[in-house]
Amino acid sequence: MPRSSFRRSAIRGWARWRLTLSQTPAPRLLLVGYLSYMLLGWALLSMPFAQTVPVSAIDTLFIATSAVSTTGLVTVDPGSSFTFAGEVVLLALIQMGGLGYMTIGSFVSLHLAHRFDRLRRQTTRSAFNLPDRVDPASFLRAVVIFTLLVEVVGALILYAFFRAEGVPDAAWSAIFHSISAFATAGFSLNSNSFEDFSNHAGILLTLSVLSLLGAMGFLIVVDFWRTVLGRARHLGFTSKVIWRITLSFLVVGTALMFVAEPTYQALPPEDRLLAAFFQVMSASSTVGFNSTPTGALAPAMLIVMFFLMVVGASPAGTGGGLKTTSFAALVGLVRSTLKGRERIRYFKREIPLPRLQTATASLSYYAALLLMATFLLLLADPGLPFDAVMFEAISAMGTVGLSMGITGDLTDLGKLVIIVLMTAGRVGILTFGMALASHDESRDEEADNELIL
Repeated sequence: MPRSSFRRSAIRGWARWRLTLSQTPAPRLLLVGYLSYMLLGWALLSMPFAQTVPVSAIDTLFIATSAVSTTGLVTVDPGSSFTFAGEVVLLALIQMGGLGYMTIGSFVSLHLAHRFDRLRRQTTRSAFNLPDRVDPASFLRAVVIFTLLVEVVGALILYAFFRAEGVPDAAWSAIFHSISAFATAGFSLNSNSFEDFSNHAGILLTLSVLSLLGAMGFLIVVDFWRTVLGRARHLGFTSKVIWRITLSFLVVGTALMFVAEPTYQALPPEDRLLAAFFQVMSASSTVGFNSTPTGALAPAMLIVMFFLMVVGASPAGTGGGLKTTSFAALVGLVRSTLKGRERIRYFKREIPLPRLQTATASLSYYAALLLMATFLLLLADPGLPFDAVMFEAISAMGTVGLSMGITGDLTDLGKLVIIVLMTAGRVGILTFGMALASHDESRDEEADNELIL
C-alpha cells in the first residue's frame, strides 16, 4: 500500500475512533477506561519480571483491579509476592486510579498541545462529579499539582519516621505509602498493614492527614485555594457540607470506638484514642489501612464501620462510597418529610431535585447490588461467616479495603464477585449502573411514544 493511502486510511480510522468516543455516554466511557487500566495492570503483573513467587491469573487480576479501584483488598501479600518492578507497576496503577481516568492524559494534552476538547471536558466533569460553576481545565491543573505536592511532602515526612524506626528500604516504603494513602488505596508493603506501628502517633497521623486530604476531595481544595487568593469570599456550600460531615463522622465515630470497643480497653488512654481515631478515619476516608486487627472488632462496632464505609468519602476525591454529599441530601429529605415541609433543605439551603434524585437512586442501586453480591458470595463460599461476607462486600463497594480476614479464602467465583464490586465502587455505584444501562436513545423515544399512546 502506498504511503499516502496508508496515511489517509490512518486519518480516517482516527476520525472514526474519535467520533465513536464523542458519541459514547460518559458513564460508559469511564467504565471502559478503568477496565482498560485494570487489564493492562493484569497483563504487567502477570509477567515473570513482576513476581517473586508464582501468582495465579485470578489473583493478579484481583490485585490489579484493587489497585486501579484504590481499594486495597488483596488475596496475596504484595510485599512478598511481587518484585520491585511489580511494586512499581502496582504503584503506577494506584496513582492512575487515584487521579482518575483520563486525568493524566488530559493534563499532558492541556499543557503540551494546549487543547482540552469537549470529550475531555465531559469525561472530567463526569469523573469528578463537578458542579457547573467549576471549569474542568482549571480544576484538572489544580488536581495534578496538588496531588504531586501533597505526595512529595507526605513521602518526606514518612521517610524521616521510617528511617528512625529502621524500616528496610525506608525511601521506597515512604514513597509507596504516601501515594497509597493519598489515593486512599490502602495498599501496604507490610504484611499486617500498620499494626507494628499501632502506638506511633507520627506515622499514623501522617497517613491520616494524607488519606483525609484525598478523601475530602479536590473540590474543597480548589474552593479553599480560591478563598485564600481572594477569588471567592467564602467556601462554597458543597465544601461546607463536606467539611462538617467529615468532621462529625470522625468525632462521633472515634468517641464510640474509644468508649465501646472491648479490645481497646486494655490500652493506655493515648494509644486507645489513637487506635480508635485511625480505625474510624480508615473506614470513613475509605483508605483501608489498619493499626489493629479488624477481625477482632465487636459486633456493635462493626455496625459503626458498616455505616462509615457505606457513606464513604466525598465527591471529586480519591475515595469511594455513596459520598458525604449524597448522605446530606438524604438527611435533608428525611428531615423535611418528617416535618411536613414541601421544600427539601439542608443547612438552610434548598436541595435541587436532581441532587435528590441522584442520592436516592444511588442508595437504591447500592442496596440492590449489595444484596445480590452478598447472596452470590454466600452461595460461592457457604462456610464463611455472614458478618465477614457482608463486611467484605461493603468494603469492596466502598473501595475501602478493610477486611475481617476472609479475602484470601474466597473461591474464584467469590473473587470475581469482589472484582465486580471494586470496579463499580471506583467508577461510582450509580455511574456503574448508568454505564451498563446506556443504550440507543432513539429506542427510548420510541418506547416513550408507545407508553404515551
